[in-house]
Amino acid sequence: MRRREFITLLGGAAGWPLAARAQQPGKLPTIGFLGTAAPSGMSRWTAALAQRLGELGWIEGRTIAIEYRWAEGRPERYAEIAAEFVRRRVDVIVTTVPAAPAAKQATSVIPIVFILASDPVGSGLVASLARPGGNVTGLSTQATDLASKRVELLREVVPDLKVVALLGNVDNPEIVLEMREVADAAHKLGLDVARLEIRRAEEFLPALGSLDGRAQALYVCTDPLVNLSHVSINAWALNARLPTMHDVRAFVEAGGLLSYGPSFSDQFRRAADLVNKILRGAKPGDIPVEQADKFELVVNLKIANALGVTIPDKLIALADEVIE
Repeated sequence: MRRREFITLLGGAAGWPLAARAQQPGKLPTIGFLGTAAPSGMSRWTAALAQRLGELGWIEGRTIAIEYRWAEGRPERYAEIAAEFVRRRVDVIVTTVPAAPAAKQATSVIPIVFILASDPVGSGLVASLARPGGNVTGLSTQATDLASKRVELLREVVPDLKVVALLGNVDNPEIVLEMREVADAAHKLGLDVARLEIRRAEEFLPALGSLDGRAQALYVCTDPLVNLSHVSINAWALNARLPTMHDVRAFVEAGGLLSYGPSFSDQFRRAADLVNKILRGAKPGDIPVEQADKFELVVNLKIANALGVTIPDKLIALADEVIE
C-alpha cells in the first residue's frame, strides 16, 4: 500500500571493490551481511535481497559471494562481526540499522548499506538524506512518522481505548525515539501510556505481567530483541485479551492482531539495488538515502475473533492482507 493511499483514509572511495578484487585475483565480489537477529527470523527478507541481486546479475556462488553472520539479538556481537568483515575485506557490508553504527565505527572505507533506519540523519548515520557522505547509504523506514497512524488504528479497533501499553527495548536508541513518538501521539488523542521498558529477552513476560489489566491494547516496538520473542509476546497478549499493534507483517502472521508499516521485503530488495550501484563503481556517499514508499496494513481476523474484537469494514477493505 502506498503511504498516501492509507493516510488519505557507505569517507570511502568508489574504487574500493575494484581495488579489493585487483589484490585478490579470482575472488568473487563479497557482501558481508550482518544479521541482527537469528537466521529464521530474517530468512524471508534475506531471500528477497538475494533474489533481487540475482535479477541484477549478481548470482550467489557464481558472480557474487554472500557471507552471513548472525548476532541473534545480542548487540555486543555487532562490533565483533563488523570487525570480522573488515579483516576479510568484504566489498560491501549490508545490515539493518541497529548494527549500522557498529559497522560505521569499524570502517570508513568499506561501503555500508543500512536497512530499516527510522532516522538516519538524527542518529548520525549520514550527514543528509540527499548526500549521505562518507561510506554509508541505505534506506529509511520513516518509522517515527508512522507511530501516530498506528495509535489511531488501535483506537479504531478498540473504541473504549484509554491506556496503551508500550513495549520496547530501551537499549536501542531508535526504539527510544519511536516510544517517544508513540507516547506523544497517544497523549494528543487523550490516551494514557503504560511504558514497558526492557533490555533483555527474559524481561518481556514480567514486564507484560506488571500491566495487571491496566491497558486495553499493546503497541510493540520492533527490534532484534523483540524479533526473538514475538511469538511469546503475542501468546501472552492473546491470553490477556489485549489487541496488539506491530510494524512487521510476519509478527501478525505469528499471532498478532495488526501491523502497519513499510514492507521489509521491499526494503531488502531495494538494498540490493544500492549494492548493485556500489559494486558497479558508485560512491555510497553520493547515493541518496531512499525513503520507504510501500506500506502494508495486515489484519489477523482469527486473532480478532479470539479476542472478541470487531475490525471495522473500512480497515478490512484497506488491508493488504487479511488472515482468516
